[in-house]
Amino acid sequence: MKDSAQSASVKSATRTLDIIELVVSRNTPIVAQDIATALGIPVSSLSYLLGTLVDRGYLAREGRYYRPGPGLERLQAPQPAFTLAERVAPLVRTLRVQLDETASFFVQRGWELEALVTESSQQALRYAVQIGSSAPLHAVAAGKAILAAMDDDQLDLYFISTQREVFTLTTISTEPELREEIAEIRRSGIARTHEEYTPGIRGLGRAVTIGGKVVGAFGIAMPLVRADAELERRATSLLLRTAELLEDDRPLA
Repeated sequence: MKDSAQSASVKSATRTLDIIELVVSRNTPIVAQDIATALGIPVSSLSYLLGTLVDRGYLAREGRYYRPGPGLERLQAPQPAFTLAERVAPLVRTLRVQLDETASFFVQRGWELEALVTESSQQALRYAVQIGSSAPLHAVAAGKAILAAMDDDQLDLYFISTQREVFTLTTISTEPELREEIAEIRRSGIARTHEEYTPGIRGLGRAVTIGGKVVGAFGIAMPLVRADAELERRATSLLLRTAELLEDDRPLA
């Protein structure tokens, strides 16, 4: 069963590269039917692959015709100009696939979080995060991770400037309690919440620093019914490793 899944993934990747090479090799745009005929790809499979390539900017669509997209030119640049959202998207997707739990990347907007990239769990019981939605720093795991990554002056300003709402019976909102938690996050590198913003949801978060600047935080949201010790261990390990991958990348312009 595993070999079959791997074979299907390899076949899909090969077809994707074949499509790009065919479109790039032509001097004129090409219609989907001609791509299907040239490469022997079923139309149903081709439609999905073309849609994905257009969404990612590697192909551009003009009516029925496809041509090379701006994403290919960007890849050829000496220093590809990827946005933060483009850089974190594959990492968020990998977190979601490996855990099958909702994974997101958040950025700080004022004293709140904003969801920049998110991938929802495929399971029936899941927590959904909308791109662009906001949440308070103190009640969400990714927000606590960002608080822990602030220097002491920024943290002092945060406590002076905010009134921290209580959302559930377990929301931690007082300055002494939050400072105690922040000290632990700084030691472990991982922030945790337990039904503090949404009942029935456990969260894990990890801040990301690039070029000495905190650019955001990864977050995992898990229903309590699945959030056992083994899942949390795996999620913690993946969050640490994923954040390190982004931090080891080139600094943002």
